[in-house]
Amino acid sequence: MIGKLVKLMLVGLVVFCTSCNSTKKVVYLQDVIPLKQQEIAQQFEMHIHVDDLLAIMVNSKDPELALPFNMPVVTYQIGTQNTPQQRVLGYLVDKNGEIDFPILGKLQVAGLTRLELTELIKQKLIDEDLIKDPIVTVQFLNFKVSVMGEVSRPGSFTINSDRITLLEALSMAGDLTIYGRRDRVAVIRETDGKRTILFHDLRSSDIFLSPCYYLQQNDIVYVEPNKAKAGQREINSNTSMSVWLSAVSILATISSLIVTATK
Repeated sequence: MIGKLVKLMLVGLVVFCTSCNSTKKVVYLQDVIPLKQQEIAQQFEMHIHVDDLLAIMVNSKDPELALPFNMPVVTYQIGTQNTPQQRVLGYLVDKNGEIDFPILGKLQVAGLTRLELTELIKQKLIDEDLIKDPIVTVQFLNFKVSVMGEVSRPGSFTINSDRITLLEALSMAGDLTIYGRRDRVAVIRETDGKRTILFHDLRSSDIFLSPCYYLQQNDIVYVEPNKAKAGQREINSNTSMSVWLSAVSILATISSLIVTATK
């Protein structure tokens, strides 16, 4: 009888250890101290890149003066929906990092922030005595990030603000599935003709120090599958039937021990 109890205790210990191990694998930010304030190490400002699409609006007390500097608003309809949609045509940043702005001509904009471009256009309008009191606003029209891999809702997401973090992007995609590796979340970024891939461990607060914590236009987030998911794929392709047989054998042994102990 004692031997049976020892066996049951060992089985329970294995289950307990497995449970603890699983928790350590899926919990985020495990080393964060509760209620402790942290200094934000980096101040993020989004910069303009090649292929960005910019909406630039110029206003003035005299609307006629600002009219030549504004792109037209186009109306379009998607599918069979009854309500027409409207949007402002944008300025595409060319491969040289420039846009062709009315009257002012070519403007070098790549590398600037929205605020810097706003001030640049405003100052040029004043210096060339085109508008004395210009009000300039700049917005990104094609700011999007893509999330793929082991998340609940993979896809591309349009961002309406100037800032999005890696954690926010994962939230938009419905968070990682139970099969996603919290220690292997990659951000793929292309800048100045070069591609960078940086991996992150969501279980560590070091993620806040990553240069990819704040995502940029067209970043791709990829969540790797864990071994359990990879094993499932192999089973589905009939290449790991022995794994299933081993699992069934272990379960049968445990069931036999439990039934015997309860007699």
